[in-house]
Amino acid sequence: MTQRKFTSYEEFWPYYVAMHSRAATRWIHLTGTLTGLALSTYGLMSGRRRFLAALPVIGYGTAWPAHFLIEGNNPATFGHPAWSLRGDARMIRMMLAGRDRELAETAAAWLAEHS
Repeated sequence: MTQRKFTSYEEFWPYYVAMHSRAATRWIHLTGTLTGLALSTYGLMSGRRRFLAALPVIGYGTAWPAHFLIEGNNPATFGHPAWSLRGDARMIRMMLAGRDRELAETAAAWLAEHS
């Protein structure tokens, strides 16, 4: 699926979720982001600067292969980096709130409409 043009984040959001249509991709994102965040926080609190790179390295290092290997698409970050970061945070908040099913439904609806 090619990268698309969007005029607002709200228009981008369903597309972003659709690029994470499989639960495994979403859970890999969540795991990588939270692990990277924990290690970066540790680095900040302990003064061990090398750990500050954990968030982008582990976050993207787990998320991007999930797109290629599980979804068969390119990460939305490649075409929309700021909105993708915002989308990742929103998606993770929803997952932590027990709303993964809602994400799956949003993805399915967008894909059905744009296939």
